Amino acid sequence: MEKLLFVDSCIRREKSRTKKLADYFMAKVTESGRYEVDKLCLMDEPLACLTEGYFRQRVELLRKKELEHPRFRYAHQFAKADKIVIAAPFWDLSIPALLKVYIENLCVNGITFSCTAQGLTGLCKADDMVFVTTRGTSYQNSPMEMGSRYMEAMSKFWGIGNYECLFAEGLDAKATPPEEILEESKKLADEVAQRFNR
Repeated sequence: MEKLLFVDSCIRREKSRTKKLADYFMAKVTESGRYEVDKLCLMDEPLACLTEGYFRQRVELLRKKELEHPRFRYAHQFAKADKIVIAAPFWDLSIPALLKVYIENLCVNGITFSCTAQGLTGLCKADDMVFVTTRGTSYQNSPMEMGSRYMEAMSKFWGIGNYECLFAEGLDAKATPPEEILEESKKLADEVAQRFNR
């Protein structure tokens, strides 16, 4: 059975429109029963930024090659997943700080990537990553949209071959009720789910 990691960074939890879209997508991709799903809710995790002593500890552990230390559990979990879904709202033109802190904890030389004289190589097992997000206005083709662009760059850094962004946008524009936009976005979710499960 394949391992599917679902990373939830929907800050507003059940009130989150991103969470609603992500839940729909997860229901679609898991209906076949082919995945063992591992859910990680970042709002419930004791995540810490890489500052001061916490950063020094990381440097020392990497110097000693103690990669089995508990602080690297997020990186190991991520690297071993066969498929990955990350859900987070569009936040200040990018992603929530909480998700960025999680990503800082994921990026461990020797676990999720390798750095040698030949350059950087991703070490993650996953062949597909989907980033689920919602935006208040329309940014899809705007250079100001840094959320999906950042997540796509990170997926390449980790060695994940296929990246897709499942999104709904214009939810606060008032031109169309947000419920209608979310309902319409389910069509895109169905298409992305088919590719994800190929």
